[in-house]
Amino acid sequence: MIAQTIQLALAPVFVLVAMGNILNLLSSRLGRVVDRARALQDRHMATEGPDHDEVVAEIRMIDQRIGLITRAIRLMVVSGLSVGLTVAVLFMEELVDFKLQRVAAATFLTAILLLMWALVLFLRETQISAQQLRIPRVYLELEREI
Repeated sequence: MIAQTIQLALAPVFVLVAMGNILNLLSSRLGRVVDRARALQDRHMATEGPDHDEVVAEIRMIDQRIGLITRAIRLMVVSGLSVGLTVAVLFMEELVDFKLQRVAAATFLTAILLLMWALVLFLRETQISAQQLRIPRVYLELEREI
């Protein structure tokens, strides 16, 4: 029976591996965003007028991105803990001979819902990032034929 429990626990463990990869991606993005925020904070005092307004606008967007990434990381960690709890419940069911299938289902469903929520926040962060990276039309020189 323990062999069946191990087989049953493999699916949540694969989800946990995927979550680890997503957490790695999120933490890398957070690091880059924080680096950009520090560079903009240095420029903040050195700028005036329209340039200063652009720096402030970008700092505001970066603040949004940091908040979204941080919340997504938090949700991913709680989701990962829920997956771990699911695996533990599966083994506890086998060891103590209690019917805990509904508890295991609930913890796994919670993990998936938290994962989905984190991915929605990640999607929003990437949308803000793309919006922030738009190339100003003046640099495109659209009125000129090449």
